[in-house]
Amino acid sequence: MVPQMTGPTSAARYAGTRVHRVEDARLLTGYGTFVDDITRPGMLHACFVRSPFPRARIDGVHATEALALDGVHAVFTAADINPEVHELWYSIMGKDIPDTPRPLLAEGEARFVGDPVAIVVAGSRYVAEDAAELVEVDYEPLEPVVDYRSARDASELVHEGYEKNVAGRLRGGNKDLMAEVGPSAAHVVSETIHQQAYVACPMETRGIVAEWSGGEMTIWAGTQAPHEVRAVCSRVLGLPEHRIRVIMRDTGGGFGQKVAPLREDLCVMVAARKVPAALKWIEDRRENLMAAGQARHEHGTASMAFAEDGTILAANIVHTQDVGAYPTPWPVGTAAAVGMIFPGPYRVPQAAWATTSMFSNTAGRIAYRGPWQFETVARELLLDIAARRMDIDPVELRRRNFLAADDLPYAMATGMPLDHISPREVFEHALELLDHDAFREEQAAAREQGRYLGVGTSSYVEPTTSAMGAFGTEGATIRVEPTGKVNVYVAGGSTGNSLETTAVQLTADALGVAIEDVNTIQGDTAVTPFGLGTGGSRSGSMIAGAVGTTARTLRERIIAIAAHKLEAAVEDIELADGRATVRGTPTAGLSIAEIAHTAYFDAASLPPDIEPGLEASGRYRAEAMSIWANATHVCTCEVDVTTGMVTILRYIVSEDCGPMINPNVVEGQIDGGTVQGIGGALYEHLAYDEDGNPIAATFVDYLMPTIAEVPVIEHGHIETPGPGPGGYKGVGEGGAIGAPPAVINAVADALSPFGVTITDLPVTPASIVALLDEVRAS
Repeated sequence: MVPQMTGPTSAARYAGTRVHRVEDARLLTGYGTFVDDITRPGMLHACFVRSPFPRARIDGVHATEALALDGVHAVFTAADINPEVHELWYSIMGKDIPDTPRPLLAEGEARFVGDPVAIVVAGSRYVAEDAAELVEVDYEPLEPVVDYRSARDASELVHEGYEKNVAGRLRGGNKDLMAEVGPSAAHVVSETIHQQAYVACPMETRGIVAEWSGGEMTIWAGTQAPHEVRAVCSRVLGLPEHRIRVIMRDTGGGFGQKVAPLREDLCVMVAARKVPAALKWIEDRRENLMAAGQARHEHGTASMAFAEDGTILAANIVHTQDVGAYPTPWPVGTAAAVGMIFPGPYRVPQAAWATTSMFSNTAGRIAYRGPWQFETVARELLLDIAARRMDIDPVELRRRNFLAADDLPYAMATGMPLDHISPREVFEHALELLDHDAFREEQAAAREQGRYLGVGTSSYVEPTTSAMGAFGTEGATIRVEPTGKVNVYVAGGSTGNSLETTAVQLTADALGVAIEDVNTIQGDTAVTPFGLGTGGSRSGSMIAGAVGTTARTLRERIIAIAAHKLEAAVEDIELADGRATVRGTPTAGLSIAEIAHTAYFDAASLPPDIEPGLEASGRYRAEAMSIWANATHVCTCEVDVTTGMVTILRYIVSEDCGPMINPNVVEGQIDGGTVQGIGGALYEHLAYDEDGNPIAATFVDYLMPTIAEVPVIEHGHIETPGPGPGGYKGVGEGGAIGAPPAVINAVADALSPFGVTITDLPVTPASIVALLDEVRAS
């Protein structure tokens, strides 16, 4: 059954259409307002003194020379800042999670290169940077724990109290599963897959302005969750929330890095109460790469047992991830998702998993677009490896195991319930777009000419729109102004993902008004309803629910007023195109502006049970544990076996995110995530040397794909409505999840004549040449 949208709606006029983004006029003409555009009277600027050592005892901080510099107002150390913290926990995890250490400034010991040790406040950023260089810190270098893979056996501890540097462990299923199933299986394939550290690299780095005035805190932040910034500020400073206002205007990318305020953000909040004016901190790119956090650094031994015909009998993954020194938030829960989703879109009758999170003296792990994506990387690489060892085309092996719409609902062997998805269908659609058989013929012909082409696929299911905790609700306020124009207030958190356009489209349809008559106010905690912002691919579905719930109340009031004025029955009133008309008599009607005028200025003429004004607030509560989306990525490439150069030829994404509110926005989200995934497969690496020093702290060393390396991305859409409002699902993270294994599998397929097996990311020209040399030597 196709679910119905929450609340009554008019016929969709805008949802599902390629409406131009309402944000674009502002952003493309240079009128966006980012954090660094904020100026306040007498504003001061902050710069952090950061540790040059991966691990060192801090015996003293001396600021005499820095304070003597003209324009310097203060230098704060851990002794000044850390005692001010009342409590620190994040709403996404809750108060009772056994969180890991997170001091605002390094106290007693610096634990990674870039660890903030002191904060300098000056009249300009330039003076603050100069003064930071004058702060003398007495460091006593200590032996660091650099490699998380050997951290368990290290003689040193990153944090006292965490034995063997283990931040946490979780396990699910029968730990002896493969030993029990393997002996009777026709094939057992096991490989250890390694993924490198890489990061979000938002166009706009982190930034915050905090102003303490009159016993109230006002914060301008680049964030994905302005209400979470307010909540965390309240906890840290011990202030009631109504004395804190967070304003988020435009934010140039988040991707998970800006979901939760990090240590530097909190430090600025505390320091702002100690200085006489607003305090601004804008992170530079070197700081962002060195200290904003790392992601993806992990490995896992993935195993599958197969019957003679290639059907999967059992699957297991033993996963270990690097969480750095100060992960945010608690990293163990995300690691569990790797194991729980590992069976993916396939029929897997038995599954087990185990995961371990390890501390290291590197930047802390943070969320990044599909934080659990290693489950897809490990599973999809393993399936291709298994197919080649079984002498089956990887496409055919998947076909023998895919879930199809007719198999649903279906519970993964790990307990995850799947429904309202179409794994087999999007897979076949992607192959149809490619013309897989024709590509195989082209590939064979190319090999005869000494050229090596490859095709790789990657299929996944993605949990979106979680109903868990505070993530499970979203509010909206809709006000029809006296002129008939409409303002819709939602929590916001848009970081380039078009939440303004989404809110405007949905509201225009819900009230039956023209889209140009709708405006949205987002990102200001003083006027918007509480919400946890954008993350977990939740925003589209949750805003649809909030707008639908709220619009229902407002529509009922509009229709009641119209029926009363037109002397018609309520059930005979139709609301569309900005007018309320009587069914069968379209000339008898009132405009929304006329109804609003009555509601505000002629209250005496309203029906006795109708309140004056046209404003309503509502809150939607998600009911499904998760709304699942799914997709298949297909990549074709050519590999130069002399230089190791990989050239992507075609890239196809066939996805099912339910009905699309705006196909332009959906495809933009897919494309952005896919490009980040291509970067993770071939280019990006947040590398450290063996001593724990970052060696990719600029874009000279940290390589990202450019327009020259990225192909045109082709899209296919299948729409299976989900169980939430409008049938909408999330789509924000899928591109980054599906792309890395599709690219790696394409490269491996191109090199299959040489017997190469790829298990380490990224796949660089040097690594390809090394693999080929190794095979040739053997």
